[in-house]
Amino acid sequence: MGVIDIFLISIGLGMDSCAVSICKGLSMKKMDWKKALIIGAYFGGFQALMPLIGYGLGLGFENIIKHVDHWIAFGLLLIIGGNMIKEAFSNENNVQDDSVNYKIMIVLAIATSIDALAIGITFAFFKINIIASIILIGIVAFILSVIGVKIGNIFGNRYGKITEIMGGIILILIGVKILLEHLNFG
Repeated sequence: MGVIDIFLISIGLGMDSCAVSICKGLSMKKMDWKKALIIGAYFGGFQALMPLIGYGLGLGFENIIKHVDHWIAFGLLLIIGGNMIKEAFSNENNVQDDSVNYKIMIVLAIATSIDALAIGITFAFFKINIIASIILIGIVAFILSVIGVKIGNIFGNRYGKITEIMGGIILILIGVKILLEHLNFG
């Protein structure tokens, strides 16, 4: 497995983080670069950490993780996406939640990096430099996440509630996609 392969894997892993970052950007009335960098750090950090954990687990736990990772990611994204849609239809004062609270961010970061854990297990089969690989994965996820926040912010300010609904739908669809791929429907 070469550098180009690792780079393409990095982009694939980072796309889920980018999509969720778009959703966070939708919530911002004004672009907040500090929050964008924090979001990028959470997603980039977890996208780098999970393959390292997966690599460490190696073959011994492959069957256990392989059978539940998609259900965990699906469940977390379904709950978070459903909540976004529910809030969009709520009659309460819509105070936009652009919070980067660690409890919210850790859940989102774990949900989007479950696949990275499985990738780390597959890395154990190859003679690759795991440190260089996780650094590249983390950097790509960080960059895609910051870009995602900006994209979400641009559309969120222009289209309001509809973008919040779309953001929730995107999260749910990512969860469904992960589930279907792992159940061999994708």
